[in-house]
Amino acid sequence: MRIAVTGSIATDHLMTFPGRFSDQLLPDSLHTVSLSFLVEELEIRRGGVAANIAFGLGGLGLTPVLVGAAGSDWADYQLWLKEHGVDTDSVHVSTSRHTARFVCTTDADHNQIGSFYPGAMSEARDISLREVARRTGGLDLVVVAPDDPEAMLRHTRECAEMGIPFAADISQQLAVLDREGVRALLAGPAYLFTNAYEAVLLQERTGWTEQQILGRVGTWVTTRGAEGVHIEQAGVCPVDVPAVPLRPSATVDPTGAGDAFRAGFLAGLARHLGHARAAQLGSALATTALEVTGTQTYTLSRIPFLARLRDAYGVEAAQELAPHLTALGKP
Repeated sequence: MRIAVTGSIATDHLMTFPGRFSDQLLPDSLHTVSLSFLVEELEIRRGGVAANIAFGLGGLGLTPVLVGAAGSDWADYQLWLKEHGVDTDSVHVSTSRHTARFVCTTDADHNQIGSFYPGAMSEARDISLREVARRTGGLDLVVVAPDDPEAMLRHTRECAEMGIPFAADISQQLAVLDREGVRALLAGPAYLFTNAYEAVLLQERTGWTEQQILGRVGTWVTTRGAEGVHIEQAGVCPVDVPAVPLRPSATVDPTGAGDAFRAGFLAGLARHLGHARAAQLGSALATTALEVTGTQTYTLSRIPFLARLRDAYGVEAAQELAPHLTALGKP
């Protein structure tokens, strides 16, 4: 299955300030704030929803096609993704803007001051899926993940026009798009991905009930954190898959866990597994991502990964999934 993942490509610049912002802010001078902070740590992390999903798919042995916009500063990031099995030849490279970037400083009380620069992401609307399909010899599934809103709308329309099944993953852009825009992104997706909060927000933004949304999508997949995954189809009994437990001593970083789940679930679809098995694979990958800092820092080893699947879902599940994990490295 040839999967194209459209959406954001970004880098995060995360800094740590050992003091407290509140000690530097003068109540009587908040209208003329001019401050700088001497930080102790700087972490630069690769991110962006589409890039995170593509990284996970590559780690599971697929060759996903990344479709998004980046700046001329993305050469090192591109090499990293290529080394991890991602086809980056359909990424649009801006000649005037940097790759999207989130710059954030966190103080000792975990307060944050951050800025997001969309940069090249705004040029994603210029990417034609027709050209991507022509270059790759055809697409079997397109993921429309958070991106420039006009790009998301264009790619949704193109999927409908070309008859390519697509998965709608609106998530963060629910807060940006108007009712008409959100409804347009739900024009017959084969799959809809939300988390539990987004599932409620989606109903509010569209003005449609849960059943009305189900009537417009093929399969609705809702992640519920530690409560697992809920999968619904109109007229079909729902499927619930429990989450894979965290290791007792694990340090939890939730950033990117949802993207890892989507990668695992999509990899299951590509291997023609049922929804339950695909969700189990996605849940195992999500927990693996949760246990490291960063969205593309986890590594996969076949034996430990299968052991995690066996412990969470039983021997039969592990045996059924094992033939599909031969691309994973050995410990």
